[in-house]
Amino acid sequence: MPSVIITTSFMSNPYTAQISALEEKIAENEQLLTDSELGELAKQELENLKQQKQMLESAAAEMTSVNPAGSAGGADISQANAIVEIRAGAGGDEAKIWANDLLRMYARFVELTSFKLEYLDDLVIKLKGKTELNNQVFYPYDLFKYESGVHRVQRVPVTESQGRIHTSTASVAVLPEIHQSAVEIRDEDLVWQFMRAGGAGGQSVNKTSSAVRLTHELSGLVVTSSRERKQAQNRQIALELLRAQLWEIEEEKKATKLGQARSVIGRNMRAEKIRTYNYPQNRVTDHRINVSWHNLESILDGDLTKILLQVHEQLEKPQPNQ
Repeated sequence: MPSVIITTSFMSNPYTAQISALEEKIAENEQLLTDSELGELAKQELENLKQQKQMLESAAAEMTSVNPAGSAGGADISQANAIVEIRAGAGGDEAKIWANDLLRMYARFVELTSFKLEYLDDLVIKLKGKTELNNQVFYPYDLFKYESGVHRVQRVPVTESQGRIHTSTASVAVLPEIHQSAVEIRDEDLVWQFMRAGGAGGQSVNKTSSAVRLTHELSGLVVTSSRERKQAQNRQIALELLRAQLWEIEEEKKATKLGQARSVIGRNMRAEKIRTYNYPQNRVTDHRINVSWHNLESILDGDLTKILLQVHEQLEKPQPNQ
């Protein structure tokens, strides 16, 4: 797979050089104000230059504000927002129900914290802000990154007439929100497709070609976005999802080269069964740390603090073979 350019630090603000050049011109014209012949022209030019400088300074400030700690613009993603994508796995209709149950579980947890939730698509959400749990401050990606993987449920589906226990799965992918300055995506590598959104949303969504399907030809990645009513909003969401996935791929490559493939949180981990939710035994088990909790109903209703903190604490510890 061709490499994608990933920056390892925040990009310098592109307006800085222009502002410096304007400051030099302003200084030059200020010296001409007392000139009998050029004074009036210099005064007019000064007004124009100062207006340009003000506009550039506003643009520079805006660029800085959209590259906060919550967006991973550089190598440090400890304070990044999180994009959580859930996909139904094996199990047919029950797997789809399970995927929605997981989404509700995370949404309910967010309601109990200071995090903010934004729906990007039907089963894709963004978690923003920060929250305090047990006297510790957490940012979304740092807290949720270990939720990536396969979540298995064992229960009697509502569609099961004979009372048999079924096993269904859903995969969870947790990615950091990546600022556009951190990943270079060329327009010529993108293929856009637009279509009518299906499902809920009303005529305002379904009667226009607002849904977006974006293909990145270099990597083969395909992302979709259809939740928003306006095509432009769905385009932005698709680019955001693509940036996060491209960043993840490059991080895995780096980790593999450094011999740290076992510690990377990403696509490989999504294929691993990380947790089982067993209804008959009222039990939730995390297989990575071999710990179980016996309050399944409250956990699915958003009571995730104990699980998230315990998993985070155990998996953050350095592994002997690393």
